[in-house]
Amino acid sequence: MKAVDFDYVRAGSVDEVCRMLDDAAEDGKVIAGGQTLVPLLAMRLTRPALLVDINAVPGLQGIEGTTDALLLGSCTRQAEAERSELVCLQLPLLRKGLSFVGHVQTRNRGTIGGSIANADPSAEIGLVMLTLGGSVVTRSSDGDTIVPADEFFLGPMITTLMPNEFIRQVQFPVWQVEGWQGTGFQETSPRRSDFALASAAVQLVLDKDGICRRAAIGIGGAAATPVRIDAAAEGLVGTTVSEADITAAADVVREMVDPESDLHASADYRRRLAATLAARAIREARAEARRKGEGPDVEA
Repeated sequence: MKAVDFDYVRAGSVDEVCRMLDDAAEDGKVIAGGQTLVPLLAMRLTRPALLVDINAVPGLQGIEGTTDALLLGSCTRQAEAERSELVCLQLPLLRKGLSFVGHVQTRNRGTIGGSIANADPSAEIGLVMLTLGGSVVTRSSDGDTIVPADEFFLGPMITTLMPNEFIRQVQFPVWQVEGWQGTGFQETSPRRSDFALASAAVQLVLDKDGICRRAAIGIGGAAATPVRIDAAAEGLVGTTVSEADITAAADVVREMVDPESDLHASADYRRRLAATLAARAIREARAEARRKGEGPDVEA
């Protein structure tokens, strides 16, 4: 099947993108990497009258670090972020999540902003952004709007983006906490690069005594959007992240996720899987933090 006829324009500036989307009167689409949009066009599941290519727009690519955040242009290729020393140093959870995104060829073309705009509930980049409390900077002819991650995702493939808006930048917080930070990302899918049946992202900080001082836990693929399980994370704070503590956190995850059954897995399986992956991700993060602090990887 071929896409229906549409007009194609390669925009040269942010203002030009905004003007074109306004003129399209809700019948325009933005394209960057095209890893999801092109197949949808080919299957005629979307039929825009205008396709606005934003790859050549200055300022929409690149990675910039500040004292408390990492700022990624929406057109930044996923492979670039995965290989970035800055991401590896300041945002290791994102780097781990990116390794699960599709194949290498997918990441070479796919963009950070495109994955988030697509809003698949099992997508890794959106899960990391939500887990860490990141934000999306959207742009329209009215200017920039900063939307927190927990407000941006509304449902499967549904976001707060209006037809005349596009993502300009994605902001990931960088934790400034004394101690040793550890991260964990676990995912289960039918085959490598398939959409995850469920996934878990964890970031925590241990102090010199091995006590958890801060934690964040997010689950993907087990609800209509990625979800942050704050109650499970808060239960780890003040503990040594023992096996009993991890089991308690996993139990909270199991109780709080609300998956649905589909042809790939039942709701009950996804619920149990989310808890299991959360426990594995916590152990991974704990081991990483302990290694940094030269502590033991397992309980005495």
